[in-house]
Amino acid sequence: MRASCQTQKRRVILPFMSRPAARVAIASAVVGAGLVAILLLLLRSQAAPVASAPAAPPVASASAGGALVVRDDSHILGDPADGSVVVVEFLDFECEACGAWYPVIERLRKQYDGQVRFVHRYFPLPGHVNAMDAALAAEAAAQQGAYEAMYQKLFETQREWGESQESKAALFRSFAEQLGLGMADYDAAVASEETFARVEQDVADGAALGVQGTPTFFLNGQRIQPVGPEDFASSIDAQLAAAG
Repeated sequence: MRASCQTQKRRVILPFMSRPAARVAIASAVVGAGLVAILLLLLRSQAAPVASAPAAPPVASASAGGALVVRDDSHILGDPADGSVVVVEFLDFECEACGAWYPVIERLRKQYDGQVRFVHRYFPLPGHVNAMDAALAAEAAAQQGAYEAMYQKLFETQREWGESQESKAALFRSFAEQLGLGMADYDAAVASEETFARVEQDVADGAALGVQGTPTFFLNGQRIQPVGPEDFASSIDAQLAAAG
């Protein structure tokens, strides 16, 4: 099983920005970063060495960054009331590793039905041409109460469209038709800045939590790196035992 899809340079677009404005902000940030780097080199050539500050600790629990790990509008699979144990996955629908974990997560959902709440957060990687369009398709479906059906459709067909260098937006639209969604509402949602901002809010939260690749899992607010299904189940069992 592939461990994760990684990116070294992650784009983070503020959710309230329009897409053109976001591009301008990114360009400005790149130029600004270059100027800062030059200034730092000049200062280092003149200043005596100083001790570096310790790195900030990662978010370790829901209490340390709960609002970032799960938001009120985060997508919960199944019954929202299920369980006191919460598994959060930051995912990219085009990521092969996410596709490999998909059947594992589905089995865990059945195994822990009524005990564990599974939550999805979007984290489309910039190196995947169709990752954002897939996330927009899922979010448009969610607005019609069909997130879970679209999420399953995207992963079950990933081999047909993943890694393509051409837009698959039309294919995703055909999935919406197959699911019986209202197509006028779907088209409006996919084109909406609000839908784009909803996806980018997840991206911003993930970046703030140190997410750099997909899938990234959090278990009751604690980031975990399961190596396989049994390891994942053991971690869940430990949380269930702790919860009594």
